[in-house]
Amino acid sequence: MNNNDTQDNLRESATFDRVTMAEIRRAAETGIYDIRGFGAKRKLPHFDDLLFLGASMSRYPLEGYREACETKVVLGTRFAKKPIIIDTPVTIAGMSFGALSANAKEALGRGASAVGTSTTTGDGGMTPEERGQSDKLVYQYLPSRYGMNPDDLRKADAIEIVLGQGAKPGGGGMLLGQKITDRVAGMRTLPIGVDQRSACRHPDWTGPDDLAIKIQELREITDWQVPIYIKIGATRTYYDVKLAVKAGADVVVVDGMQGGTAATQEVFIEHVGIPTLAAIPQAVQALQEMGMHRKVQLIVSGGIRNGADVAKCMALGADAVAIGTAALVALGCNDPKYDEEFKQLGSAAGFYDDYHEGKDPAGISTQDPILAQRLNPVDGGRKLANYIRVLTLEAQTIARACGKSNLNNLEPEDMVALTVESAAMAKVPLAGTSWIPGQSF
Repeated sequence: MNNNDTQDNLRESATFDRVTMAEIRRAAETGIYDIRGFGAKRKLPHFDDLLFLGASMSRYPLEGYREACETKVVLGTRFAKKPIIIDTPVTIAGMSFGALSANAKEALGRGASAVGTSTTTGDGGMTPEERGQSDKLVYQYLPSRYGMNPDDLRKADAIEIVLGQGAKPGGGGMLLGQKITDRVAGMRTLPIGVDQRSACRHPDWTGPDDLAIKIQELREITDWQVPIYIKIGATRTYYDVKLAVKAGADVVVVDGMQGGTAATQEVFIEHVGIPTLAAIPQAVQALQEMGMHRKVQLIVSGGIRNGADVAKCMALGADAVAIGTAALVALGCNDPKYDEEFKQLGSAAGFYDDYHEGKDPAGISTQDPILAQRLNPVDGGRKLANYIRVLTLEAQTIARACGKSNLNNLEPEDMVALTVESAAMAKVPLAGTSWIPGQSF
């Protein structure tokens, strides 16, 4: 038997595959856990497991270029005097200055404004570049309180109280010392060049009742003008949404485990939380039982990539979606033109996930002034705007094919599932049947 025959007969262990064994060796050598970004890499039930039922004989489709399909969304109609009105249901999720460069934050603001949607500050405060280029800016109020001040709260068009993130519900993020420059340190009141770990819970938080008090404080600071969002990482979604509504939220943001993160433990990213697909029906059920569906708006994030994903979120009951990783890819993240530099970092374009190291060749997730200059915020904003326009057009195409004149008119009845798992999670029938797993007739 020659060597090639021997290799052909080798069988890799499904439990101890090469990636697993490499991680064991790395842990044994270093004695520290692995930190990375880019969100969960394991295969999970996702939107690709759902299909739309386009109109044919029993449904009447809309003509694509002659009949309108509305995309406008109003967020914060419950209590806010000035709800946010966006022209597309695609918004930009919170990503901090510190994790991202100032140019990247400016580009996000430019792109969002060009298509009439909102962007979000993330941890670490509000930058003049982002506020100056964002027509609609949501200010995140996080457990760390980094960069938080009442003046910036009053400059915001909405406030998002972050209780959890899909990639790390129950845990805090990390910003390593090499990204804590003079400016980042000044905004966050941190020592320059020292690793920082964000808190996993608010310092004045001991239970849901405290959330109602916090919401009331923020409403008083902002004179009840702007919507108050509550963001939760998808875990016990049904109960968390009910508590958020009871506490007085205008908008609930649910972030599934496919959501990205700048840096946290890999064991967190891959083993904590539930898929976005499983979280949406739980959130909608909670809102419906309280008589608050569409009265308290639902934004969904975590792994949204194209217009089909947007349409599926809307059909399951979301009012809007938020994109993070996809927005960075639109700016140029993991671009193959930097493949040689990625190889020097021990990675490759499309695989790079060590955003915490501040060496991103595309100049997006870095504080290195030379690298950061590679991203032109005007050009980046243009690309992001183009991408969001495509997402919106794709979602409209699907809605029209289902006979809907508004994206919010899409419903679970318009979809079927390809697998038993996705049918059970999304609560739609398995394709070719009327069977929804777990539901009795």
